[in-house]
Amino acid sequence: MTGAKPERRHSFFPDFDTWFGREFPGLPGWRPATAAHAIPVEVTSGDGVYMLRAELPGMDPEDISLTADDNLLTVSAEHRENTEDKDHSEFRYGAFRRTVRLPDTIPVDDVDASYADGILTVRIPMPAQDTRTTRTIRVKRATDGEEDRS
Repeated sequence: MTGAKPERRHSFFPDFDTWFGREFPGLPGWRPATAAHAIPVEVTSGDGVYMLRAELPGMDPEDISLTADDNLLTVSAEHRENTEDKDHSEFRYGAFRRTVRLPDTIPVDDVDASYADGILTVRIPMPAQDTRTTRTIRVKRATDGEEDRS
């Protein structure tokens, strides 16, 4: 049987979000009461935009919150359990949250978010590329008395 080796982290402290996000040994499905479920995301860039796609099945767009702070984009949602009796359920209920760090500051305007078929898609324009050109600056010889200017 072949398979990929698990990722080894070289830290003395475990990634608690990852550790608690999975089944805790001996306690299947256990999560801290205050923990939010992580939202699976993918981030791509190209054609002048960053695009974040987040899996949020069974949500209403009104239940999804999207906030931007500098270069951090946070997606939050809450999936409330209905009150009907169930014989069996594997659905996840409660709070969901994920924060993603982008390479650039998120602009105030022109961010577009849409939700369809359980996928939240957020398009964020990339900042304009710096169009400055390289130039050479001539270095002059200092005259007497100009060497120690501070």
